[in-house]
Amino acid sequence: MQGYRPETYGDRWADVYDTWIERRHPGMAAQPAVDCLGDLAAGGRVLELAIGTGRIALPLAQQGLEVHGIDASEAMVAKLREKPGGDEIPVTMGDFADVGVDGTFDLIFVVFNTLFALTTQQEQVRCFANVARHLTATGMFVIEVFVPDLTRFEAGQSFRVQRVTTDEVEVDVSLHDPVTQTVVAQQLAFTRAGTQLRPVHLRYAWPGELDLMARLAGLGLRDRWAGWDRAPFTASSGAHVSVYAPMT
Repeated sequence: MQGYRPETYGDRWADVYDTWIERRHPGMAAQPAVDCLGDLAAGGRVLELAIGTGRIALPLAQQGLEVHGIDASEAMVAKLREKPGGDEIPVTMGDFADVGVDGTFDLIFVVFNTLFALTTQQEQVRCFANVARHLTATGMFVIEVFVPDLTRFEAGQSFRVQRVTTDEVEVDVSLHDPVTQTVVAQQLAFTRAGTQLRPVHLRYAWPGELDLMARLAGLGLRDRWAGWDRAPFTASSGAHVSVYAPMT
């Protein structure tokens, strides 16, 4: 997608992100993720990749955990800073694939499909490798992503009306390239005040491909669940929470 940069998603979505998640993806509620991640952290040092508005990081910090973050979007981090406690979380500005922070962490995580915001396989491999360098010997890397469903595309594209009210219409349009495993999309919001374009560019990966990226970085799959409630992952699961740890 021409002109799309690491900060583009956050800059375009920051103003609506929290309310959009709550409305469109109630299954992505923060509390189950916070409960699971807090348990996995076991009181250790925590790093969130693409911390965004702090939906997950802030409740973890409220548990008494030392939480750090990385994000490329100043607009997203500004939303974090507006929230109670948001100015107390150290945030490094930059591409989260680089994991450009100091020290090691007991838990590093990236949620809500954001790993796929790295739009090439090379970037995703680099992210795993850099995460591995910043994990303690007993640390864990946790990702939450969807399982690709190519049936949602017809002739390489998708057009879906997501919401219609008296004052707003939301439409999702996307193009799919199966060779590069990429999707470029726009959410169009038509309101009485005008039209908003919210772009998305992602590269999906299958669970087995993610496992191989992890192994290349010296990490092995410890657990894979269908969600934060740790339900078993099966062939019918639409998403997965995968936990990787250093191989011994």
